Amino acid sequence: MTALKLTQIGNSVGLILPKEILARLKLEKGDTVFVTEAANGINLTPFDPTIEQQLELGREFMREFRDTFHHLAK
Repeated sequence: MTALKLTQIGNSVGLILPKEILARLKLEKGDTVFVTEAANGINLTPFDPTIEQQLELGREFMREFRDTFHHLAK
C-alpha cells in the first residue's frame, strides 16, 4: 500500500503520483485519468468507462449475430 499526501497546487488541492504508479498505469504528463466509485472506494484508471460499456455492447452484438458475420465474410 502506498500512502499519498494531498498538496496545494495553485488554488486547488492535488495529488502527486509517484513515477512508479504512473509507469504502472502507463500514464504520462497531460494524459486523462478517470475516477469512478467502487464498492470499496474509488478506481483510478486511464481507460474511459463509457468506452468499455460501448465495447461490451459491440461484443454482445457480434456474439448474437456471429453466424451472419461468418456468412458475410465469405
